[in-house]
Amino acid sequence: MSGTDDDMAAAWGAALEQEAAGAPPAAPESTRVLNQAEIDSLLGFDSGPASDRAQSGIERIISSGLVAYERLPMLEIVFDRLVRLMTTTLRNFTSDNVEISIDAMASQRFGDYLNSIPLPAMLAVFRAEQWDNYGLIVVDSALIYSVVDVLLGGRRGTAAMRIEGRPYTTIERTLVERLITVVLGDLKAAFEPLCEVDFHFDRLEVNPRFAAISRLSNAAVLSRMHIEMEDRGGRLEVLLPYATLEPVRELLLQQFMGERFGRDSIWETHLAEELRQTDVALDVVLDEQTMPLSQVLDLRVGDRILLASPPGAPVKLRCGEVALFEAQLGRRESRLAVRIEKARPVPLLPEEAA
Repeated sequence: MSGTDDDMAAAWGAALEQEAAGAPPAAPESTRVLNQAEIDSLLGFDSGPASDRAQSGIERIISSGLVAYERLPMLEIVFDRLVRLMTTTLRNFTSDNVEISIDAMASQRFGDYLNSIPLPAMLAVFRAEQWDNYGLIVVDSALIYSVVDVLLGGRRGTAAMRIEGRPYTTIERTLVERLITVVLGDLKAAFEPLCEVDFHFDRLEVNPRFAAISRLSNAAVLSRMHIEMEDRGGRLEVLLPYATLEPVRELLLQQFMGERFGRDSIWETHLAEELRQTDVALDVVLDEQTMPLSQVLDLRVGDRILLASPPGAPVKLRCGEVALFEAQLGRRESRLAVRIEKARPVPLLPEEAA
């Protein structure tokens, strides 16, 4: 037996011994490492446009938690106006210097937002009367203690004392409810240039489960605002479900205030002026008769058709098929003339009648 055969026999014997002992056969060591392109291909994050390729299973799983909804440009202007109004009203409300800024505006599922609320916090449910739906204002614990400290005469330059793990007192809830009322008044004023809506405070909750104003899978617009009162402050978040904004969705899609989709006032004025200068034919109808076709075919030059209208009977003035006036037939100098006696009601168009 040659040396090669001895090596093969030894390897075979070692494999049989490992199998008998229950250990898997030794696999050859692999030193190959995936490059970035192979990793991106495996995860589905190709560099090409997403519309030119089908999503992989892993990419669908990763993107299933993302929410992408339409952007509402006018809503951003409304919240910018809300920040300016709140800066003035909260200064009057707290008699302190107040600075407000918008940290972020985003769209997310309502259920995901409820699970992300840092507790303890107060959740104020309010109702939009004209839209017949609800919204949510969340005040975090830092802002709650800061407002209580400011309104009850706390010293400036000292941070608000926070006592975690206890329920909010009646005084704290009352003061926060007053704050919510001020914010809702500013929110109404922020929407006034766009539409008329009244926001009314409904209830105050501390458990997010009791503040469910929409289905957990529905989308909502969230605006996070930071309120700073010198060295004190906190976060205030306003959440409006898309179902609440649906009655004014067309207005919120505008790029600027007063935008009209597909309308041009200059062209409308020009078209109206040109229509007033259009020539139309006005017919004087002396009489109308229904005749058999055979009698019409027998008419010859010189035949007479007797009119059923007696002398002095009113005649009709028509524009096309529409009767406009009733008039009296007469003569002026060497011409026939009509004198309008009264106007006839113009029938409505089918769509107007509906």
